[in-house]
Amino acid sequence: MKKTLYALLIVAILPFSAVQAQVGITAVPFLQIEPDSRSTGMGNTGVAIADNAAAIFWNPAGLAFQNQSQINLTHANWLPAFNADLFYDYLVGTYYIEGIGTIGGHVTFLNLGEQIRTDETGLELGRFNSFEISTGLSYGFRISDNFSVGTGLRYIYSSLADGEVGGQSINPGSSIGVDLAALYKTNPFTVANRQANLNIGFNLSNIGPGIQYTDKAQKDPLPTVLRAGWAYTMELDGNGLNTITLSNDVSKIMARNERVSPDTDDPEYERMGVVEALFNSWGSFERHNGTEMVEVGLAQQLMFGFGLEYWYDNLFALRSGYYYEHPENGNREFITLGAGLRYNIFGVDFSYLYTLEDDHPLANTIRLSVLINFR
Repeated sequence: MKKTLYALLIVAILPFSAVQAQVGITAVPFLQIEPDSRSTGMGNTGVAIADNAAAIFWNPAGLAFQNQSQINLTHANWLPAFNADLFYDYLVGTYYIEGIGTIGGHVTFLNLGEQIRTDETGLELGRFNSFEISTGLSYGFRISDNFSVGTGLRYIYSSLADGEVGGQSINPGSSIGVDLAALYKTNPFTVANRQANLNIGFNLSNIGPGIQYTDKAQKDPLPTVLRAGWAYTMELDGNGLNTITLSNDVSKIMARNERVSPDTDDPEYERMGVVEALFNSWGSFERHNGTEMVEVGLAQQLMFGFGLEYWYDNLFALRSGYYYEHPENGNREFITLGAGLRYNIFGVDFSYLYTLEDDHPLANTIRLSVLINFR
């Protein structure tokens, strides 16, 4: 059973090696999976766009500028290179209430498949299913015609394994996460006789207590993420039907462990509290890299996404992007491609991830999203 549990944790964390690099083992990294195919086709950028139901993930302050109700469903086969029958589903909906604004809700589900339960000798004792799920509500409030704030609250449930490990009971873990966000939109301005506008967004997501899986008094922190970015949109004609958008997101993991036994070959770590981690995660830190400790500076902890989107006649879109993490801090680097189609109240978005590293577990990841817009 012990080996099975560790294998589950590795599978759950592997797609988010940045989380592993910064905090050792961070719970529920599925909360960081970028859900909608539009933003993932643009290099995982969206904090300054946030103009549809997926704003619940990217920037709930964007809900304040929306006056329609939507449903968006995304499905992806997860880690296709492993052929492990894992999948990810994201269902999000928004509802506009006159005089109040737009309220959003979501359900996020990651299926980790069927696992084999064994004892310490490897004897098979049965099978069980592993999964993680989150559900919550979000709301955005407009402070002025150009500026809004937003927040979100989610319940998180993680069932990785059961039984016992080293005499300790293994139980599902649960927690609560909070988002705090802001979005600023400039008034339209003119560039080369074309109308343009600039958005600036900020989102601090998944603030909350850690998750405990065993009866030992130790919790793994939530993957608290600080994301900031901009998006510049310009019309290519005089009627706004053909547009181009450039976007850039910069993000950073705000959870942190503190190394408390630096003079040992197998160092121990102490979990920081939520507030303490927010203030103490701006400096460099050391992490164990095989047989040695390496220092990761602040600049190396930043993760960058760049996106490009072209809309033709407000009906068809082409997208591309680039995402980068430092080799000492996750080492994810990939190019994204995407396309979108809108007709009447329906929309379909597609994205494809091409990794620049051979045999990467995220290689050839495809996301498909279906959008229904109730005007």
